[in-house]
Amino acid sequence: MKTRCLTIALMLGLVAGCTDSKNRIAFDGQYFRVKVAKVDGQRDVFTVRIRDVARSLDGARAAGLHAGTAYCVENYGSSKIAWSVGPDTPPEQLQITDNTLVFQGVCPQL
Repeated sequence: MKTRCLTIALMLGLVAGCTDSKNRIAFDGQYFRVKVAKVDGQRDVFTVRIRDVARSLDGARAAGLHAGTAYCVENYGSSKIAWSVGPDTPPEQLQITDNTLVFQGVCPQL
């Protein structure tokens, strides 16, 4: 039983290690933690949270654009996004709280 538990723990550790830094994309020379989530159960309406925005505002914007585009392509097969707050929003109108930039957009349904 102990051997089985140890084997499972090792396998989980190997799988966790598969997120290889070679597959990460740097934006403006920085890596950002990004999370995309649907809003109020509506899959087409989503938010993108980009952490550590102080590293580079331009890089964080690019990371958010990339994540939003990937989300719409994955869910709707289109890279079109109607941003209410997004990468083209003027800096003074961006939502930045606790070093996290928040975008909100809609994937137009085809």
